[in-house]
Amino acid sequence: MKESQSALKIENLDHLGIVAGIIDEIGLVEEVNKIVGIRKKETLSPGQVMKAMILNGLGFLSAPLYLFENFFVGKATEHLIGEGVLPEHLNDDRLGRGLDKYHRAGITKIFTAVSLKATHIFQVEMKSVHIDGSSMSVEGEYETKEKSSERIEGEEQEVEAEMKAIEIVHGYSRDTHT
Repeated sequence: MKESQSALKIENLDHLGIVAGIIDEIGLVEEVNKIVGIRKKETLSPGQVMKAMILNGLGFLSAPLYLFENFFVGKATEHLIGEGVLPEHLNDDRLGRGLDKYHRAGITKIFTAVSLKATHIFQVEMKSVHIDGSSMSVEGEYETKEKSSERIEGEEQEVEAEMKAIEIVHGYSRDTHT
């Protein structure tokens, strides 16, 4: 009896088993691998790395990336992520390479493909689809309460005459930090 108890290995799934099951049902790993591509010598595919990041993100912990693999110690990584996957495979170098690949393939492209696949699998009815790829910026001076209270009746008509419709033009994003 003692021999069988010493061979027993206990691993934790918590709520991550449900999340991993939904990820598998959506086919996220396969979809990401199809878009990003797989290299034969990789221990983990880009889709498996993304699955690990999602599981970690929903693990209710906040830790630096260099401690990423520690999150999976004691968890059933082979069951959650894939056959042969060990916590030491999920290091910060692997994450960095995965993030680089997602960026090169196009984050919006990956997100759109996975989202549309999920809506199809779960039969989500959609009347329209909207993806906003623009950024908005505003220039000019806002009118303060002090300025508006100083206005006299005659000036109010001038302000209304100056009001005009917003003009949408092509340009460059002011949201970047350069």
